[in-house]
Amino acid sequence: MRRICLTLPTNRPCTATISAIGEEAAYAARHFDAEVHLLILDSCDTPAHAEHADAVRRLPHDPRIVVHHLDETQQRDFLRRAIERAAATKPDLLLDLMLPDRLSYGACTNRAFLIAAALGCESVHRRDSDSRYQTVNGETVFPVHHELLSLGRRASDAAGDVTENALAPEHAGKRVAMVGGSFVGELSVDIGEILRIDPAVYHDMVSLWAPGHWSAEQKRQLVEESFRGAGTDPFTEDHSTLALVDPMRVDMCNIAFHGVHERVPLPPATDTIGSDYFLIHLVHDAALPGVLHNRNIVNFYTGERRTDAGFVAYQLRFVKFLLSMLYFNFVYDRMARDGGALLDDEGHVRASAVARLAAESAGLDTGENVRRLDALDAAYRQLGGRYAEFADLLGQRRERLLDEARGDIEDFALLVEAWGPLVAAARLTAVPPTPGRQS
Repeated sequence: MRRICLTLPTNRPCTATISAIGEEAAYAARHFDAEVHLLILDSCDTPAHAEHADAVRRLPHDPRIVVHHLDETQQRDFLRRAIERAAATKPDLLLDLMLPDRLSYGACTNRAFLIAAALGCESVHRRDSDSRYQTVNGETVFPVHHELLSLGRRASDAAGDVTENALAPEHAGKRVAMVGGSFVGELSVDIGEILRIDPAVYHDMVSLWAPGHWSAEQKRQLVEESFRGAGTDPFTEDHSTLALVDPMRVDMCNIAFHGVHERVPLPPATDTIGSDYFLIHLVHDAALPGVLHNRNIVNFYTGERRTDAGFVAYQLRFVKFLLSMLYFNFVYDRMARDGGALLDDEGHVRASAVARLAAESAGLDTGENVRRLDALDAAYRQLGGRYAEFADLLGQRRERLLDEARGDIEDFALLVEAWGPLVAAARLTAVPPTPGRQS
């Protein structure tokens, strides 16, 4: 029986999502003879955590499903013991990178990777608290269906269980490292209001994602594809493709990894949207097989983003994402050039190669990011209102933001170097129990 980790990191109330992911765990156990470790990493305040604990207790008991509901105190305890066992040279810094005091999309998923290793799980399947599943003809459409059909199998064996095989023959002997889908509904990044106010400004801002040397047409195509997922068309029937999956076609709310997540972590940058997408690019650039499916998840926005504080926080995360691309565009370009050289003789990703590229990128001239900030200042002021007020805040934080972007890639390089011993140590570290739900 295969053992998998279905994980839900959350920092917001989401009892409905907990109930729904419990149903997905039951589907996996029932249809694929899997032992499912349902891992809820809870960073919420005490009232929301208590609501989640009640939702966990209400999940139907199944001997094939083990539920772990861990608050940040329990997560920190596990991390501290794993880091100590790994004999890391900078244990306090590692703990901060794994569990920072600010929001980090990459760090929360890295914790899931380590805890999954401790639980003996061969794969990690991630969902998000601000999304829900589609239904068709009264049946819920669970992504885990396609994930467990293909993940970890040799591509040649998985080819019989997909709709379409677009994988070149030379990759047929490799194992499927990633299975993913996308989302339907609202934009994955909450900048739809900017598009409504001024499409030209929206284009100028989103195009800052691209490398500075790209042509106007390349930037236009990027803007057209960015943050839209699979659009708005609802699910009607299954379609899956075995391929080197285009990173623009999958989303981290609808993803599963096998093997690669134990070799390289996600960037632990704080307050930066998109910081958890690195492995999607790595799988593609290293020419590891993946499966793209259409069991897309429904994305929606929570009310917090509509508050004044939520608006400022989210725009800062968007700005930090754009600044991070100075470094990641360099790394992605070099990974694409290296291709199969990113793999060792056994077909595993060489973490040292990734760490070297990340460290090298940290030495890039920041002039491109200075120009990004100049363009963002002009764009926010042109939008007016609260966007112009945000431009004032951005102006006050320019130097700090430039330094943070460079520091974030340096931290990532350090974490990649430490990741192998940390995963090995995690496998020997006990996970704190969830009373009444361990079996």
